[in-house]
This record gives sequence, structure tokens and C-alpha cells, in this order.
Amino acid sequence: MIEIDVPAADDMTQLGHRLADELAAGDVVLLGGDLGAGKTTLAQGVGDGLGVRGPITSPTFVLARVHPSLVEGPPMVHVDAYRLGGWDELEDIDLEATLDEAVTLIEWGEGVAEGLAGDRLEVHIDRGRGGDDNETRHVRLTGVGPRWDELRLRQLVLTS
Repeated sequence: MIEIDVPAADDMTQLGHRLADELAAGDVVLLGGDLGAGKTTLAQGVGDGLGVRGPITSPTFVLARVHPSLVEGPPMVHVDAYRLGGWDELEDIDLEATLDEAVTLIEWGEGVAEGLAGDRLEVHIDRGRGGDDNETRHVRLTGVGPRWDELRLRQLVLTS
């Protein structure tokens, strides 16, 4: 596990850009954290870094959006699992149909989507402490499986 403090929304977007540099078709990223923590902001940075068609907005009401690549890279599938009741409802979205060809980001995926991929990156974002004016977020990146070893994660954080 690697931990980093991200001081502002622009920095969260930049972290998403750096993450996009490491992502490839078939990668699954689970995004967790409280409401307003920065999950969608990170997803926007990933989408921009991957060069996918936007805008990247929270897919809360549609559950999943496919963002095709504009640069001949993998598409990004952006999922919001907040309203899902568990694995059965996630399975109904049929993400397995695009898992191998897309980068799949799942907001609110903790405790719901781990079964999608043995190799995955889990990103948990905590809001800053010290009041509403504190934009700093604490980000934990946990690689699961050989695809995400600690060295790869450390390189991602060191380039900040």
C-alpha cells in the first residue's frame, strides 16, 4: 500500500493523469471514499490522460458509461456502484463483456466489485481533516495481484 496527500482538486486530476500512464486494457480500478472525496475528479484525470471522449461525470443515475478512445487507446468504462445492492446487481451491468478491452473504473466499488478481477488497483480517498476549507485528500493506493506490485505504485507516487 502506498499513501499520498493530495492538496487540491487540480492535484487529484494530475494524479489521475499519472495513473492513466500506467493503465492498460483489462485493468480494473476500484475507487472508494466518502461523498465529495474526489473519486470523480480522479476519474476525470484518468479519462483525460487516456484520451477518451468526455465529459467525465459521475455515472450515478446511468450506473455505467463507456468513454471511447479518441487516440486509439482503450476505452474507459466508468461505473458508479453506489446504488447497487451487491454482486448480483453489479453482474447485471455485464461488465465482463468489456473487461478485457477497456480500463474499468468503479466508484463505490469497495465491498462490491472485488470479484471482477484478481489483479486490480484499489484507490481509497479520505477527505482532509480540519474543516470544510481543507481541500487536502489522503489517498491510499493498494495493488492487488502481480499486475500492481509496490514498485509500480511507488513510481506513480514519486512522479508527483
